[in-house]
Amino acid sequence: MKRTIENITPTTVREAIFCPKRVASYARVSLAKDAMLHSLSAQVSHYSALIQKRRGWQYAGVYADEAISGTKNRRKGFQRMLDDCRAGKIDMILTKSISRFARNTVTTLQTIRELRALGVDVFFEEQNIHTLGCEGEVLLTLLAAYAQAEAESASENQKWRIKANYEKGLPWSVSMYGFRQVGHTLEVVPEEAEIIRLYADLYLEGCGDVLLARALEKAGVRGRRGGIMRANVLKGLVFNEKMVGDLLLQKTYIDDPIEKNVVVNRGERPQYYVQGSHEPILDRETWERILAERDRRADKFLPLESRGRKTYPFTGKITCGKCGARFRRKTVHDGDKCRVFWMCHTFNSKGKAHCNARQIPEGILKDAAASALGLPAFDGERFKEAVIEIRVPVAGALIFLMRGGTEIRVEWENKSRRHSWTPAMREKARADALRGHQMREGAIR
Repeated sequence: MKRTIENITPTTVREAIFCPKRVASYARVSLAKDAMLHSLSAQVSHYSALIQKRRGWQYAGVYADEAISGTKNRRKGFQRMLDDCRAGKIDMILTKSISRFARNTVTTLQTIRELRALGVDVFFEEQNIHTLGCEGEVLLTLLAAYAQAEAESASENQKWRIKANYEKGLPWSVSMYGFRQVGHTLEVVPEEAEIIRLYADLYLEGCGDVLLARALEKAGVRGRRGGIMRANVLKGLVFNEKMVGDLLLQKTYIDDPIEKNVVVNRGERPQYYVQGSHEPILDRETWERILAERDRRADKFLPLESRGRKTYPFTGKITCGKCGARFRRKTVHDGDKCRVFWMCHTFNSKGKAHCNARQIPEGILKDAAASALGLPAFDGERFKEAVIEIRVPVAGALIFLMRGGTEIRVEWENKSRRHSWTPAMREKARADALRGHQMREGAIR
């Protein structure tokens, strides 16, 4: 018998059906380092031409980010590219180098591993590496570690420059309502300063947060970006030392050069206080009066637990589904009777025009909670242990979010007051109305 041997060349499914490889590219530049030599437009043109002239490749687009951090989550073009890879629109990505792709070893490897699992190859032009190759993972680990070290070195240089400025009493970067930074000096913005002075005057006259918020909203005061200026934002401003021309430098710092998390400085780094740094918005006497008023209010309005005041099982647990505010407990005394109910803070402070959520009698809340927990009567301790939050999506409905992750919906209905009136109460109301009518008639005559 004659033996025959046939050599069968392996083919991928894509080659078998003669489908071209969908190739995209990713480009990023940082203006501070290499925009003059390798502009973003030059990279885009280079990769567009390279992909389109290569036989067997199908152009899948160029994704680009300009002059921003190498952190993955801050790059919109990078995120769009990953989304398209997950959607099966890309087979291979071309990019200049690992440092252009990501500067964090963990981020680089996580992204490459995800793309490998999706069957997407990444080719780094400078390093001549295909990530789907057998040696790709080892080389990537080494090169990505080098890229991270480079980023950390750049971060240390930046920290040195910032610290040198602070030691000279110079601000690094200040973006604050009321001021604009020109070089190393803060200049007052007159129209914004007037709003701050007006707020300071009202605050010293005894106006509370609710009244101040209403006044700002009624006056149409806007922030720099066109949004409504919040009263608590202005409150934070008038307490700031910059109002009197001083600077406290290094209130915050970045604890990680890769993730760039901003951390409040609580003594971990040195701080620098500069008096008379710039033109003030408030005179020092007014500012000290504001701080004294702040301390006076703080002593008067301490948190409930600090003042020994009673809290309730529902405190902080009921969320309005219309505006997102918390419900608060209200007590209304009517002669010898006392009615207790819970109502939306927005409705209570700003009125029905801002939120029309219905108030909920406390008795109904307790009955609904007992029903959700399968208890014959309300048990405050069991409620605290089992329920994370109560959401009020619409009037007459409560959604109990349980610690186990389940949600239980309970419907409720508040009886109309007219159904609870006795005949004697109806007669008294009729007599009072008639008496009032007669008195008005007599006054007119």
